[in-house]
Amino acid sequence: MTTLGSPLLDRLRAAVPAGHLLDDPDVTGGYSHDEAEWAPHGRPLAVVRAHDAEEVQRVVRFCVETGTPVVPRGAGTGLSGGANAADGAVLLSLEAMDRIVEIDAQEGLAVVQPGVVNQTLREACAEHGLWYPPDPASAPWSTIGGNVATNAGGLCCVKYGVTRDYVLALQVVTGTGELVRVGRRTAKGVAGYDLAALLVGSEGTLGVITEVTVRLRSARQPERTVAGYFASVVDAGTAVAAVAAAGVVPSALELIDRHCLKAVDDWKHMGLSVDAEAVLLARTDAPGPTGEAEAEAIRTAFEDAGATWAAVATDERESEALFEARRLVYPAVERLGPVLTEDVCVPKAKVAEMLARIDRIAARHDTVIANIAHAGDGNLHPLLITPPGDDAARARAQLAFDDIITDALDLGGTVTGEHGVGLLKRDGLARELSPAVLQLHRAIKTALDPHGILNPGKVVAVDAR
Repeated sequence: MTTLGSPLLDRLRAAVPAGHLLDDPDVTGGYSHDEAEWAPHGRPLAVVRAHDAEEVQRVVRFCVETGTPVVPRGAGTGLSGGANAADGAVLLSLEAMDRIVEIDAQEGLAVVQPGVVNQTLREACAEHGLWYPPDPASAPWSTIGGNVATNAGGLCCVKYGVTRDYVLALQVVTGTGELVRVGRRTAKGVAGYDLAALLVGSEGTLGVITEVTVRLRSARQPERTVAGYFASVVDAGTAVAAVAAAGVVPSALELIDRHCLKAVDDWKHMGLSVDAEAVLLARTDAPGPTGEAEAEAIRTAFEDAGATWAAVATDERESEALFEARRLVYPAVERLGPVLTEDVCVPKAKVAEMLARIDRIAARHDTVIANIAHAGDGNLHPLLITPPGDDAARARAQLAFDDIITDALDLGGTVTGEHGVGLLKRDGLARELSPAVLQLHRAIKTALDPHGILNPGKVVAVDAR
């Protein structure tokens, strides 16, 4: 590793346009970590706000030549520490690369730079009668590049899939500084290895994404909303399995517990607090009588699973308010104190059992755990809340965090459904994957990043070279 200092910084400054490099510690500090408050981060050498793919390429080549780590960063909304700085790294911000290059209605695709905000793309597509389905709760502020890097999901992925299902092609700067394109624009194509799919979810450890081509769908039908109130999160989990057993695939099926609803209500005064320990919000976008039948089947499943109240919503504004509350949960809960966010995913049939185990973990470690979930696909987001400045509570929450991972794996689940591994889930990934599969990960990392400069220390540890 080259010794850091002003000569190295001067050399980097010469490689990028004036004004694109930031080295004031008061400024770079704000770029040095994502929203995973408990994940460690270092002090970067500098931040480069790249404006095009060629500039990204120059920065990566500089890092190759000098042995300097490079950490790609989007909007910084991640929850696993995947964009956190390493000491002496160049933080490569892609937020200024925010242009929608093309929307092709005939081919049903869009080409965007990585800094395009998810919601901005969705709104632009809607003007053409098209729809980009991946919709993480952070859609109003997270970027497509970050969504691709973590293979983000969202509320409608229970029916429509996650980001990887919509990425057709990528332009990427490799770990050797080459600017390449992988994937295709055609509806079909199986030539060679699927390198685009490999790069989706790689969290900047295999390449720096500079352009994304995504598949679009036609605009969908208006949705019907079904709400159910439950006396416990476990009963709500039972209802999730009941919906699946009824053969209905909702366009969304979300769980929000009492803690989360109260946090949103206290913040936004939306009048949403209800007399229930948990609420399930389901939607169906099937047209006409089919949609009516699906909504009724969901309502019946809720009631059969023990809902204290369930109904098909007739007030569209109220329905939208409930889903808006779901999107506001994380920032609302953050106001209560430091939050450690889980992201485990279990089989749908195991959701109730996993929620019961989370309740027991909370009691065992004397930790407040609020629950939200993309319940329809088993992706749970327990939010572990600690009082500010309470180190003992933080230590207990960390033990609870580890126990949640253990129980998710025990039930046949995975340590992360959509937030990524980053720093927080590296140990969990090592427990989830066999030694042989971990070695495959390391071999791929070494092949695509032979100098070990791309977001080092994230996802999976690579043997020192």
